[in-house]
Amino acid sequence: MSFNRELVLRLQAEVGERRTALRQSRRAQRLPDLTGEADRQHTRPIIRDVVEAYSHRLFEGTGSALTDAAQAEVVKALDARLFGAGPFQHLLDNDKVEDVHCNGFDKVFVRYADGTDEQVDPVCDSNEELIQILQDLASYTGLSSRPFDTSNVELDLRLPDGSRLSATQGVSPWPTVSIRRHRHPILDLAHEEELGTVDSEQASFLRATVHAKKNIMIAGGTGAGKTTLLRAIASEIPSTERLITVERTLELALHEDVDAHPNCVPFEERQPNAEGEGGVSLSTLVRRSLRMSPDRVIVGEVLGDEVVTMLNAMTQGNDGSLSTIHANSALEVTPRLCAYAIQAQERLPMEATQMLVAGALDFIVFMRKISSQQRVVESILEVTGYDGERATHSHVWAAPRLGERGVRTAAQITCHDELIAAGWQPAGWGQGVA
Repeated sequence: MSFNRELVLRLQAEVGERRTALRQSRRAQRLPDLTGEADRQHTRPIIRDVVEAYSHRLFEGTGSALTDAAQAEVVKALDARLFGAGPFQHLLDNDKVEDVHCNGFDKVFVRYADGTDEQVDPVCDSNEELIQILQDLASYTGLSSRPFDTSNVELDLRLPDGSRLSATQGVSPWPTVSIRRHRHPILDLAHEEELGTVDSEQASFLRATVHAKKNIMIAGGTGAGKTTLLRAIASEIPSTERLITVERTLELALHEDVDAHPNCVPFEERQPNAEGEGGVSLSTLVRRSLRMSPDRVIVGEVLGDEVVTMLNAMTQGNDGSLSTIHANSALEVTPRLCAYAIQAQERLPMEATQMLVAGALDFIVFMRKISSQQRVVESILEVTGYDGERATHSHVWAAPRLGERGVRTAAQITCHDELIAAGWQPAGWGQGVA
């Protein structure tokens, strides 16, 4: 294992030298640098040539060359280091893997889709090497490199396959890594219905809220499926609309589905450098997005002072915007938004934020994780107005018991006719039941 890793690192340096030469040659011919899939397609032959050349040198020196299987293994490892998740890639290639957790280099745990856990072999030989691997990933994953050192001890990345990586160092006895996989790259509400996250009427309702351009906040705890549902809801946005997504780390990947969203611009927060310069905050990006004529602004997750800019965006012609927020109940969302708003440079008092929420949000969708394999939409609140002190809400879906999928209540929806016109088909509609 150690020999193979050392070999991969050595051959990776050779591949790097050839890629640099190719880049310099293209620049001399005034050709643009290769990026994305084009870079990968041009690098694959280089990888194969480097591995074959090594095998020939090995044969000349020892009389024994690499077998075809061994060459294929080295090629795959190099491809993973250059364009994938490095030594984590073989775990992410397993469709049954749900999460990967590293408590230091030598304690690697995998959680499978069926909820079972297993300790697997280490992905490297030391904590120092683990940190180096994470620094390598941080240097090429995302729109800009991210520091991961003694001054920047936290790291959040979206890996090439869409998985979310979170890592720390210096705050525990060893570096830690958690990878949450997105096992369903293309999602829609029909898929969420198949998984049991929503029922047919909820799916119809959410589909109609998108087409009626209602502003939606998706709430829930960690791992509740907020981002997955947002992606599924966003699949209903017409392809003719211009979208701008704003995220701390690219995760939604709506811009990668060019058929569904051909006019989509992804913004990713940029961390400051070691001198504290060059950072671009989420709040700044949300503000910038409003100057780029979007039909909708989608904020991946509200975590701080960007909330005021986002809510203002929802009240200034960007109807149909979407976002997620961490909360333990639907009714906790507005107080949490107020807590974030008071931290913003605007320093809005709670009453002003309550009024802003009432004017900006149309619906709050609350999700709950009820098992390792099951998430449900537990409740849907309509934000109905402002009573002079706070935003008012009405439960239009509520769970009979904690942890169950919500059922339709008797509450009348204020925009009922708009949603019907946008395609909502409530249970019993057309049979004398509204």
